[in-house]
Amino acid sequence: MNYTLHQLKIFLTICETESITKAAEILHLTQPAVSIQLKNLQAQFEFPLTEVVRRKLYITDFGVEIAETCKRILNEAEAINQKIQIYKGQISGTLKISVVSTGKYVMPYFLTQFLNENPGVELKMDVTNKYSVVESLEKNQVDFSLVSILPEKTPLSTIDLMANKLYLVGNPVHPDFLEKKQPLKYLKGIDLIFREAGSGTRQTLERFFQQKQLQIQKKMELTSNEAVKQAVVAGLGFAIMPLIGIKNELQNGDLRIIPMDDFPLTSTWQLTWPTSKKHSPAAKAFLDFVEKNKDEIIQKHFYWYANT
Repeated sequence: MNYTLHQLKIFLTICETESITKAAEILHLTQPAVSIQLKNLQAQFEFPLTEVVRRKLYITDFGVEIAETCKRILNEAEAINQKIQIYKGQISGTLKISVVSTGKYVMPYFLTQFLNENPGVELKMDVTNKYSVVESLEKNQVDFSLVSILPEKTPLSTIDLMANKLYLVGNPVHPDFLEKKQPLKYLKGIDLIFREAGSGTRQTLERFFQQKQLQIQKKMELTSNEAVKQAVVAGLGFAIMPLIGIKNELQNGDLRIIPMDDFPLTSTWQLTWPTSKKHSPAAKAFLDFVEKNKDEIIQKHFYWYANT
């Protein structure tokens, strides 16, 4: 046998994603490079690791067993690297975080100082939709996730970071734009643009509408906050959006907040992880850092947010 740790890492990522394309994206490699490494690893076994049926990649039973061994080998290799760094008095390892799309405006500020102080720590942060974030938690693929609404199935531990405020916003030149405070029934008469079902923002809205017994017609449904924001800026309608993601548009005058009864709607940005998870030294160090410094970080970088 003459396999490399690089090949094992690629094969394990293929197994976790069941896709050469997705594995290449995660590893920041080209698809041909991943395919070549898989082929080179396969050449060392007389039994197939993968098979393709109707153009879909499947991991064979033998491949599943090899993947489990790969995981153990890679974990041991990582442990060796960490021991070396600890012996040198440094923290090292990989910190894996999944973040819902709007969380990209929050999470970097809680990472910058920590990574600067610990250059031996490598960050892997996946900014994606809520479904994928929840899946990464349930499959124990990450150290932490940042969400505003917790999934219900998995026992989780959390640290509250900061409030997630949602306001009704519109384009100031929209003919239906109003600056005076509006009753909730105003929402029934405007074209509202929604996030897709299952997103944290959508769930917050649905719970609020159910609580207030409001029947709201959605004009449009889009799959990212950025798409919703651009649609509102273009004058296609109004949206109830997280304040954290529209700072620049508010300052530039591209969007305005419409005052509403019972607004803003609020949830909480939470750093979360499975309760039973055993943290690596890097993850534990980050957790300690956040608990110690979160108030200072919020005061320094989000002072504008608290006063809006």
